[in-house]
Amino acid sequence: MKNELILSKKSKDFLGNLRVYLFSSGKKQDEIEEIVDELEIHLSEAERDGKSIEKIIGKSPKEYMEMVSNEMVIDYRTWFKYICIIIFGTFSFTIFPDLLEGNLSYSVLEIIGHIVIGTIFIASAFAGLKYSSTANQSFKKQGFILAGIAILPIVLFVGLIYLNRAIDTPTIHFGNMSSLIIGIITTLFIIGVSIWTKSWILVIIIALLTLPDYLLNLTTVQHETQLIISTIVTFGGIAIYLWISSKLKKNK
Repeated sequence: MKNELILSKKSKDFLGNLRVYLFSSGKKQDEIEEIVDELEIHLSEAERDGKSIEKIIGKSPKEYMEMVSNEMVIDYRTWFKYICIIIFGTFSFTIFPDLLEGNLSYSVLEIIGHIVIGTIFIASAFAGLKYSSTANQSFKKQGFILAGIAILPIVLFVGLIYLNRAIDTPTIHFGNMSSLIIGIITTLFIIGVSIWTKSWILVIIIALLTLPDYLLNLTTVQHETQLIISTIVTFGGIAIYLWISSKLKKNK
């Protein structure tokens, strides 16, 4: 029955925004789909009878979204899962490069910093998505918001690097076996997340962040040149991958 429903662009946009709003509010995915599917039927029937979308959701889409959200229970388990994935994911970006240099060792400040930054990123990402879904914004403005969310953790990590140099905290050193176990667990985590999300972007980004530096260190190229080449390969490779992925999605 769902395939036979005919909706206007306005209704489709609202349903898409509602789905994003409820997801960013921490609601259960199954319940979100049930509500969206039910509302889709009501909107289709209303438009078929010549009624406007406002007859169903009222004059304020934001108030309607808030009303629906308040009637749903927050899925704390899913929130905790996402937070853990993001936090562990941030560690994975540093674990592999560090493993190639030897055994792992991290200061207490680094460990706490990763956890805090991961939590901040999750909160800002959900807040940004929630705001974008309730405001009529141009594609350009939405792009600025998403770019800001993406840049925020990078800025925080750079700040953490300098803060770690300025403040001396106890360092936890991992031996050969501990470092190996952490490396294996991180590898399994990355593979698991990639299978779960049906995307290998995490694997590719980590490879592009790790392998160029490692391979260039095996050569006699000057250090300054290595940095330039590594940066071009890393960010160029990520850009090419995202461009190819975008093209493939459009062709489907």
